[in-house]
Amino acid sequence: MTQLTIAMGKGRTADRAMKLFEQVGIRFSDYHDKSRKLVIYDDDNKVKLIFVKAVDVPTYVENGAADIGIVGKDTIMEDPVDVYELMDLGIGKCIVAVAGFPEKEFTNGAPLTVASKYPTIAKDYFNGQGIRVETIKLNGSIELAPLIGLADVIVDIVETGTTLKENGLVVLEKIADVSARVIVNKASYATKTSQIQQFIGDLKAALE
Repeated sequence: MTQLTIAMGKGRTADRAMKLFEQVGIRFSDYHDKSRKLVIYDDDNKVKLIFVKAVDVPTYVENGAADIGIVGKDTIMEDPVDVYELMDLGIGKCIVAVAGFPEKEFTNGAPLTVASKYPTIAKDYFNGQGIRVETIKLNGSIELAPLIGLADVIVDIVETGTTLKENGLVVLEKIADVSARVIVNKASYATKTSQIQQFIGDLKAALE
């Protein structure tokens, strides 16, 4: 039987995914959060796990470097790729939201300036509302943008809302619910159908 290759980023989502893997009998004895290994194998040598930047997971899966990927829905929305999205793992739950000062209102007048590491999601959302936007791509400290006048609002991941609150910002509109999803390479699904279906079925059973 050929190996399944799974791609995912390190961090809390990976830690939770590892616990799920253990529940379905897939154990990675070499895994620990301090390890710098980029490739590890399960104890039965049936699954190869590769660690990549979370934003790159869909690219690895689409191009066949991995059969399966575990990645946040926000990443899939921001940079859509040609893969199957087969399962919501329900881990890493948060929302993608528009945030800003409490009194901020959206109008169809002057373009809205939006700071975000998700410019595609931001544009798609506001275009759907009929609101013109100019986006500024930022990769960190997004909450700073409205505070210094760089942007009118931000589009970002919100989990607890603590950082927003501490900076005088609030969620103005929710765009989407986000959690970790299982994506699959289309060619792999055709050639490793039974293995992938078994893997998905085991995960679903573990979550029930």
